[in-house]
Amino acid sequence: MNLRRPTALALTCVAALLALAGCGSTGTTTASSAPASTALVPTTTPAAVTADEQANHTTLKVAVGATVSVDLHSTYWSAATSSAPDIVAPAGSPATSPSPSCRPGGGCGTVTTAFAARKPGTAHLTASRTSCGEALNCGPEQRTYDVTVEVTG
Repeated sequence: MNLRRPTALALTCVAALLALAGCGSTGTTTASSAPASTALVPTTTPAAVTADEQANHTTLKVAVGATVSVDLHSTYWSAATSSAPDIVAPAGSPATSPSPSCRPGGGCGTVTTAFAARKPGTAHLTASRTSCGEALNCGPEQRTYDVTVEVTG
């Protein structure tokens, strides 16, 4: 009985290998048969980058096709806009998500705007606010949000 088990397992493995070998000869292209120049093409999707208040006044470098999401943590922020929509274009509508446990006038929650890097170049993603809380005006350094996005080819 011990001899049958390894023999059956070996036959199953051989049958599976033969089936795979038969599939490879049906004319389908595999990575090993592709020309060297196309074998080096990346197969991963472009990166997704999220920027929040910590990225204010910084530069993000992304590739064409990347998604850049601006998540600002107060509902007093305006939705971010792009200075060059042909380079970094809005991808959908901005979303405001108030926090359910926030007291009225607290501004708790997020304002999220997504963008798609369309072509090489530079764009600024900007937002603004005047209120930093209930009856609390923002200081000059807290009123504007500006991130530079450099898109490479």
